[in-house]
Amino acid sequence: MRKLILTGLALASLSIMPARASTDAPDDSHLWLEDVTGDKQLAWVRERNAVSTRELESSPGFEQTRAALLAIYNSREKIPYVAKHGAHYYNFWQDENHVRGVWRRTTFAEYRKTAPAWETVIDLDALAAAENENWVWHGADILYPDRDRALVKFSRGGADADVVREFDLKTKTFVAPGAGGFALPEAKSRVAWRDRDTLYVGTDFGAGSLTDSGYPRIVKEWKRGTPLASAATIFEADKTDMSVSAFRIHDHGAHYDMILRRPAFFTNEVLLRNPAGAWVRLDKPDDVSVGVHRGQILLVLRKDWTVGGRTHAAGALLAADLKRYLAGARDFTVLFEPGPRKSLAGTADTKNHLVVNELENVRNKLFAWTLDAATGKWTRQPVPAPDFGVTSISGIDEDESDDVFIQTQDFLTPPSLVLGTIGKSKRETLKRLPAFFDAGGMKVFQYEATSADGMRVPYFVLAPKSFRADGTAPALLYGYGGFQISMLPDYKAHFGRAWVARGGVYVLANLRGGGEFGPAWHQAALREKRQRAYDDFAAIAEDLIARKITSPARLGIMGGSNGGLLVGAAFTQRPDLYRAVVCQVPLLDMRRYNKLLAGASWMAEYGNPDVPEDWAFIKKYSPYQNVKPGVKYPRVLFTTSTRDDRVHPAHARKMVALMEAQGHDVLYYENIEGGHGGAANAGQRARMWALSFTFLAKELGL
Repeated sequence: MRKLILTGLALASLSIMPARASTDAPDDSHLWLEDVTGDKQLAWVRERNAVSTRELESSPGFEQTRAALLAIYNSREKIPYVAKHGAHYYNFWQDENHVRGVWRRTTFAEYRKTAPAWETVIDLDALAAAENENWVWHGADILYPDRDRALVKFSRGGADADVVREFDLKTKTFVAPGAGGFALPEAKSRVAWRDRDTLYVGTDFGAGSLTDSGYPRIVKEWKRGTPLASAATIFEADKTDMSVSAFRIHDHGAHYDMILRRPAFFTNEVLLRNPAGAWVRLDKPDDVSVGVHRGQILLVLRKDWTVGGRTHAAGALLAADLKRYLAGARDFTVLFEPGPRKSLAGTADTKNHLVVNELENVRNKLFAWTLDAATGKWTRQPVPAPDFGVTSISGIDEDESDDVFIQTQDFLTPPSLVLGTIGKSKRETLKRLPAFFDAGGMKVFQYEATSADGMRVPYFVLAPKSFRADGTAPALLYGYGGFQISMLPDYKAHFGRAWVARGGVYVLANLRGGGEFGPAWHQAALREKRQRAYDDFAAIAEDLIARKITSPARLGIMGGSNGGLLVGAAFTQRPDLYRAVVCQVPLLDMRRYNKLLAGASWMAEYGNPDVPEDWAFIKKYSPYQNVKPGVKYPRVLFTTSTRDDRVHPAHARKMVALMEAQGHDVLYYENIEGGHGGAANAGQRARMWALSFTFLAKELGL
């Protein structure tokens, strides 16, 4: 494991009160739908799937849309993104001939070519056929520094849970457990190499070994050739914690063994293994995430921190000599200072530099920081990047060079993968995604809406050039607004091809609860403040109408996961604003969300519905508790996946059953596999999105 920041999500501290039974828990006649794979339940699913597909797949444009999307997803002209391990560059690839996918590798000399020669490492289609399993690729962890073994992960049908097997990269064969190979059965495991013959493992060890969120509670050190049952326990978290894991970080020739305990989604405790083998708790606030770079400890703050006589702002990135920090010194260099509209987007490690990616008013800027080993001083230089759009950067091999991959894109410009070297001006475009729609016929705007409390909330508009602000355009408003996840103006081939190219307007909201402007932007919509995200969304809808970009009769909304909760709250609170809703893999029953699959891990974001004080604010927006008979709601298409073991499909199932019982006109489609992404392969993905776009086109008059 060679990460800079240990945990990108566990960044904040929010206490969870002990659970007490709520005094107003309602009877729920639809609880039976929480049985995911029961025969009666799946019969209910198939019946509604048939109704939805019969209507939508027979609609004009469905098959054309599905075929166009499938061509995008299966295109051989996609950029084959790679990760360097030794002399090889590895890539996972799917197309019409590799439906499940192929893990492959090549050399850099080949990769530079328009049509590289690839060596197949694992053919997932062949493996699935041989083992009669619906395998979905979940990635590989390659042993460092030997790079001749990997822990590969396969999921059944796209679920979060996966199986883990050791793979020999020289012989391209699995290492059988009988021959000393590591293997784990299906679970939401957390596994990492310590060295060639030792793993850190958190998995389902049996009764009491998982947290209330369904993640590992116990982490062990497992030696090669020994049974998993004999692995030595090195740490036990509390049952009410979210998870625990252990791993080794490699840092320019040094290595650090760490345990990461996550009491809740935004809190973390880090233990560092000292030379004597003892685990020592790192002294830091529990809302600070940790990384390392060239012997420096890197700290990312989620709240203001007063230390060493100075107050550092929430969202700052601090650096200090690790040895001095462990000895008690608190003298930091500030590598990133947040601003009202500026946040930390990420970092990248090279041999001699740490590249900091800043996001200012939803636009990226890059800066390379260089540490002078002799003086301990840092210097900064800008790294050229486009003024508009989305830019990401990654180091290619921190052991060998300052080479980086830079990817740039925007709403109208397909991604390009560029090879660069920090400190040098020369750039080489290695790969470029083809245009999947005519961007010359489109234009982009950025506006701001004023929310209920006066906050200015930005949003982007992608529209045909023929667009006129007369209130007649079919418009699709997309939002998320949670977990400090930023919505960026990147190239969305499926929206461009299936919506805007056909005359629709696409709107991307930058709601509070997201990460566009740092921790404060996220924390402004946490727990009892959640309504702000929904107010922001409604304010953007009203602004679109006021600007005559669209009208309530032509406005649709879409969101998935937490965004599904967003659009669920939106249409139950303001049904007058919208004509159609696509609600994907959603949370909807916030009374029981913490009891369903991974839901307990999100109580730091939403609150604990079993605590009366928390339920008092949650119940005001929970869609399942607020939908009512006799109200004219926009028509809704709910989509989910049977194999989603993160957000329970019962959220969507129960909402549909309740709305049907109340007499509302809804559609429902549940993919029998696919995990939280909703689809397990390109064909399923094309069908799911074609159903959504066809529904919107039909309802909004595209």
